[in-house]
Amino acid sequence: MTNERPRTAQGLEFNEVEDGLIVYQESTERVHHLNATAAVVLQLCDGTRDATEIASVVGELFGLEHPPADAVESCLARFVQERLVR
Repeated sequence: MTNERPRTAQGLEFNEVEDGLIVYQESTERVHHLNATAAVVLQLCDGTRDATEIASVVGELFGLEHPPADAVESCLARFVQERLVR
């Protein structure tokens, strides 16, 4: 896990939907549909937590025995690739 503290990019519009989150990215004019887990990960990218801490919170919220470290790391990498977080 990385020690960086991801923060959502500027210019994103969030709309909660029944099964997750719709994110409109103004800079690229793209729409992203996130499932419930990815939505939680993105919302936790506020610059105050690193990937390990995000995985711990996700694990607690979903009642998991172990934090989903690999899944969160993968999700964050995709968010960086899509420029949703910095």
